[in-house]
Amino acid sequence: MYENLNIIFYPDPRLKRVSKKVTTFDDNLGALAKRMFELMREAKGVGLAAPQVGQNIRLYIVNHSGNPEDDRVYVNPELFDADGEESAEEGCLSLPGLHADIVRAKTVKIRAQDVTGKIFEQNESGYLPRIWQHELDHLNGTMLTDRMGPTAKVEHRKLLKDLEDQYAAAHPAKPIGKSSRKLPKNPK
Repeated sequence: MYENLNIIFYPDPRLKRVSKKVTTFDDNLGALAKRMFELMREAKGVGLAAPQVGQNIRLYIVNHSGNPEDDRVYVNPELFDADGEESAEEGCLSLPGLHADIVRAKTVKIRAQDVTGKIFEQNESGYLPRIWQHELDHLNGTMLTDRMGPTAKVEHRKLLKDLEDQYAAAHPAKPIGKSSRKLPKNPK
């Protein structure tokens, strides 16, 4: 069902949409999460949000260690009780080649559902909550480029322009105001 799903790249407009709450917990949701883990592993990532594969729902997956037993699915996640601050380098699978220092909360509590709809909570410090915060940004239509400072934006402008050009080449714009059907000739 999801075998043709792929990671989408900046500046695809689907990455800027706010995702919708998941209300149906069925085999399709599990199949989507499974395919997302495959794509995340292929891209050597630690997290992947549904919008990054063109799905406008509030779901992301995380594996901070690379060990399959650490695979986690977060549906309708909410973060709270954020504490502390730290800056660290982040990358993004939808922005290949871009890395920037981003300030995030150091300790965060999460409340989410698993693929069956069961609610759970976790409280963590360090790397894992950084991933949660990054992926939650995706669910809210916020990209790493929105969090980067001005120096990082200047530093990465060529990469961003290249990604914009690649997207434009793959998605040619339709002329505005032109109809695809032929109009009858004007009678004389």
